[in-house]
Amino acid sequence: MEVKIGIQHASREIVLDVPLSQEEVEELVNAAVTSGATLSLVDGKGRRALVPGGHIAYVELGGGVTGTVGFR
Repeated sequence: MEVKIGIQHASREIVLDVPLSQEEVEELVNAAVTSGATLSLVDGKGRRALVPGGHIAYVELGGGVTGTVGFR
């Protein structure tokens, strides 16, 4: 599932494709924002993103691939 995280005072967002369900990601984000802890997510390629919970501006869940490229 694709996750987009907007960070306060940053012009770019973080985009990850994580192997978690929407509910699991929502729980992790809620816990980080509520407690001010660091949100840690690992994508399918093993890359880890660490975001301070107090600096999360928004999180967009879902999406995924919008279209395919190529010929049918």
